Amino acid sequence: MSTVIVAPSLLSADFSDFAGAVREIDASLAPWAHLDVMDGRFVPNLTFGPKLVEDLRPLTGAFFDVHLMTEAPESLIPLFAASGADQISFHIEAVVHAHRILERIKELGKKAGISLVPSTPVSALGELLPFVDYVLVMTVNPGFGGQTLIPRCLDKVRLLAKLREEGGYAYRIGADGGVNPETAAAVRAAGTDVLVAGSAFFRTQDKKGLVRVLSGA
Repeated sequence: MSTVIVAPSLLSADFSDFAGAVREIDASLAPWAHLDVMDGRFVPNLTFGPKLVEDLRPLTGAFFDVHLMTEAPESLIPLFAASGADQISFHIEAVVHAHRILERIKELGKKAGISLVPSTPVSALGELLPFVDYVLVMTVNPGFGGQTLIPRCLDKVRLLAKLREEGGYAYRIGADGGVNPETAAAVRAAGTDVLVAGSAFFRTQDKKGLVRVLSGA
């Protein structure tokens, strides 16, 4: 997987102008839009629901990467699938029957991802790696944008890349949190395929230039 994908996170956008935010993502040539769904329980913040995805879907051809930071994600997955998500990720820490949920996402015609908070080891996913399309490593404690990347979390990226090669798997590896021009090279070097960037993207004027820097193009 040679092309590094930049996925701007709408968590850091102006919530009064999501339509403008996706236009900025398109103009930057970033191929993905990352949508953080927070329920105020699994993480200490609230964001948005499937209606936003439904309303934004006609405005852009970007790949919608929906990240469920919620309790009981299985109850939300059909709603986000119907609203226009292309990929849906949930947290291993929030579920018991993870394999069943991955299969359900695929049955709905979507890419299936799973995510880890900083305190969860890669070993928690050992039995699931053959079935995932995407593993998202949280490189900050989730809930808020603008945090500093935790360098030790990149060890998980390295291990996931090693396990992918050894197992002949095809999942992408994402890193979410503290990704900016100062950290991007290290994040890419660890083996990351998808860089989720929120504050760094929406605070810069030259968004197209930033995407080139983050992707290493």
